[in-house]
Amino acid sequence: MGMPRMTLQTQLVLRALLEDPARQRYGLELCELAGLPSGTIYPILARLEQVGWVEGNWEDPAVHEREGRPRRRFYLLTRQGAEQGRDALARVYRSGKQPLSGWTMARPATGEGAS
Repeated sequence: MGMPRMTLQTQLVLRALLEDPARQRYGLELCELAGLPSGTIYPILARLEQVGWVEGNWEDPAVHEREGRPRRRFYLLTRQGAEQGRDALARVYRSGKQPLSGWTMARPATGEGAS
């Protein structure tokens, strides 16, 4: 199985999943929780699935059709993923390489206040 690289982005995704490890979350929900774009989130989720830390399942087609939106893929931490994810984050924390509390993606400058 192995262990994914603990990049800052991977740490943020794991933290979002570990907020409620028994809850399924869909990709865009994780984008909001982690403060990362979908182009970053989905490759991380795919790697976490490959190492067995996350299970992904497509929602029932009847649900998204009834609600008139695209079909969602839900992600859930496995028991192994929750345990190893906590351990990995603890190791990163002890090493001093963790993201700052409340960290979010930098927003582009709006030009306000520029000279």
